Amino acid sequence: MSQAIAASEVTLRLLKESLHLQAAPDQQFFSEWQQNTPPLSDLEQQSLDRVKLNFLDLLEDPPVLENSVKLVILAPLLDLAGFYRRPFRITTETSTNLELVDAGMTIRGRIDVLVVNGLLWLVVIESKRSDFAVVRALPQTLAYLLANPNPPQPTFGLITNGTEYLFLKASRTPSPQYATSRLFSLFNPGNELYPVLAILKQITPERSL
Repeated sequence: MSQAIAASEVTLRLLKESLHLQAAPDQQFFSEWQQNTPPLSDLEQQSLDRVKLNFLDLLEDPPVLENSVKLVILAPLLDLAGFYRRPFRITTETSTNLELVDAGMTIRGRIDVLVVNGLLWLVVIESKRSDFAVVRALPQTLAYLLANPNPPQPTFGLITNGTEYLFLKASRTPSPQYATSRLFSLFNPGNELYPVLAILKQITPERSL
């Protein structure tokens, strides 16, 4: 019987040693976040400006807890990205298991938000409280992405604490590998929710599988 461990306790070293996971050597592996994206409409930009202002106002009374991040940031982003409408399906607190046969372990956890299109897991969004660095959730989110039940397809993810945003892409075939985007932050000049929304649209084209 394999030993069960919580996804929150997973380390990058464990994934590398048990699955032979490695950072993709080719930058083109995750080219989706770097490609030119269609410009956002004025209405979308105005909505994201309001979202940013709402969240920055919350930061004046820390800590901003995970449920607040989901309500103030994730809910409007998912709406603007069109994920509440077909062909997408939203699930929350989705249970997932990842078998590490060589290590005799099973990683178990719950995905905060899972956007599904047919059999393809499109986006796994792991939200954290505002004082939690998103990089700390990297191993946990990778474990969720690698648990994709449709291995030939790559899976995209997004980690956010409301302030910072990091996109990921992972694939089990032909060999386990992953890559990340640059780190987007609401403390950078302008409104980096613009590229975050544009990338969400880029990696989740409305298609039926």
